[in-house]
Amino acid sequence: MEVQLKSEITCPNCGHKKVEEMPTESCQFFYECDNCKKVLRPNEGDCCVYCSFGSVKCPSIQHKESCC
Repeated sequence: MEVQLKSEITCPNCGHKKVEEMPTESCQFFYECDNCKKVLRPNEGDCCVYCSFGSVKCPSIQHKESCC
């Protein structure tokens, strides 16, 4: 299975959506919404903002490896 590197993040605060390229060497713990400026953090039990708010899980999870 090919790893997808783009994920659409949906802000839980305002619903704004944006496609972002995910980092491959580390997890992204913070993400600022371009629309409402709220800083997103992963939900409990998730390793990064892509696993919590993205349309595609982070590369580590896609590889079935432990996350950062």
